[in-house]
Amino acid sequence: MNSTDESRLSDQDLRLLKEAQDGLDLTLQPYQELGRRLGLTEEDVLSRLADLIERGVVRRVSATIGHRALGISANAMIAWNVPEGDVERVGNVLATLEDVTHCYERDAVLQWPYNLYTMIHTRTREEGERRAAEIASFVGVSDYRVLFSEREFKKTSARI
Repeated sequence: MNSTDESRLSDQDLRLLKEAQDGLDLTLQPYQELGRRLGLTEEDVLSRLADLIERGVVRRVSATIGHRALGISANAMIAWNVPEGDVERVGNVLATLEDVTHCYERDAVLQWPYNLYTMIHTRTREEGERRAAEIASFVGVSDYRVLFSEREFKKTSARI
């Protein structure tokens, strides 16, 4: 966010975001319930959220699926060694793939030359390895490592 007046968050917007960041109630009117807790009407909550989305403060409102309950237990981080001049192209292509949930560029270091990272989620390690190979062929990058999660200690969204 820049420091212009229109990008600043009001105290009420901050309270709304803090209250919503833990999820909405599973009711027929979750925005009405959220508003009740904040002293706002359902229309006020929806209007404020629409404004925050329009301003780019909130990117999306979405549901989180318990992927392990669905049998998706092979979470794979794929570390890619992409030539510096090709990072933009490869990163943009990877970001369009439906099964890529995260895509980040990071600085490579001498002992670890990988500079682009993606996450995919599959049912088995074999499926994850196979999908990584397909993606590698698709983007034209042959130097990559697939790192599977062994155990999850904590997973949360960014917090205010």
